[in-house]
Amino acid sequence: MNRLQSLTVLQGILKDPLIAAFAQGDKTAFLRLCYVRGAEEHFIKQLSDVVLTDENAFSRTCADGKQPSELVRAAYLSDLRAIRQALDVPEEGFRLGETPELFDGWDEDCVARLADHYRRNGCGRWLSHTAFRYADGELRPILTPSSVSLSDLKGYETEKAEVRDNFENFVRGLPYSDMLLYGDRGTGKSSTVHAMINLFAEKKLRLVEIDKENILSLPHLRAMLSAVPMKFVVFIDDFSLREDDDRVSTLKAALQGSMEGHAGNVMIVATSNRRHIVNESFTTRMNSIHAGDSEEELLSLSDRFGITVLFASTDKREYLAIVHALASDFGIRMPSDELDLYAERWALQRGGRSPRRARQFAEYVFACESKGKAVQV
Repeated sequence: MNRLQSLTVLQGILKDPLIAAFAQGDKTAFLRLCYVRGAEEHFIKQLSDVVLTDENAFSRTCADGKQPSELVRAAYLSDLRAIRQALDVPEEGFRLGETPELFDGWDEDCVARLADHYRRNGCGRWLSHTAFRYADGELRPILTPSSVSLSDLKGYETEKAEVRDNFENFVRGLPYSDMLLYGDRGTGKSSTVHAMINLFAEKKLRLVEIDKENILSLPHLRAMLSAVPMKFVVFIDDFSLREDDDRVSTLKAALQGSMEGHAGNVMIVATSNRRHIVNESFTTRMNSIHAGDSEEELLSLSDRFGITVLFASTDKREYLAIVHALASDFGIRMPSDELDLYAERWALQRGGRSPRRARQFAEYVFACESKGKAVQV
């Protein structure tokens, strides 16, 4: 087992407690961690996952679309062979299990397969998660990200097409713009962003959500992400600021306005209930010596977003169309006229029509029908 102590490129896998215990020959700690993780029947699978998601000189270079040097490639192959030799141990209290196809042989062919995998999918933690949250200077994975797809979102076809076109430009390396999606609550702004991430996740696209409280850290976050061979959407949800907030200037600089220019692998997307995301007070406007200049300064923040998309509130016809589309997806059997009646009543009781209200209603009706319970609205 001590063969793993000689790893060079893959030495990072020894930070994993299970792999470290295996490498050190600490059988008690090794078996305990195997049982805790449920790896006692397929340890090789656990080991392979750690190797696959290790961020190192080989995986980063391949993910960036470049060829590792011959020295790095040779060292990586040597590490894989050391792992294969380390696995030649008695199975006492655990089973090695089957080797995943990607790692079959732990040889030259394995190196080629891994290089291709990293080139297509990215490397490191970005392989395991599609969404992250930035806080306190760190990126933490979102363990249960939204699984919404474009087909789940009804209506707003023109708006979704505009958003999708810009996302496609971004992942393909074509000219793109930062985006502001604005409109009433429940119209699907955030869901549209999540659906785009899911649509293009296989193109090495990842989401990094940042709260408005952390906007001052945007320059640091962009610098951090610019060094990673992936594409990132920095997402600011439900965004608004006061006009005297220091974060206004920071965000303006991040939106293509700083000397650093437009980072090719970072796109900023924000959602807001307001077209002009800065809440301007009447008192400040009245007290301003140059009121016109003040207004232009505030509007320029919204204008820094190259693309703004309005998700307007739905009228009755659009709302009911969304309800019927969802009812078809759910297989709801309620007659059309009854569906319209209850859907309208549902919206009126809950503050108005919106795609969110339509989905809530459809889910409620589906649950009632599944249980054989009468719909009560």
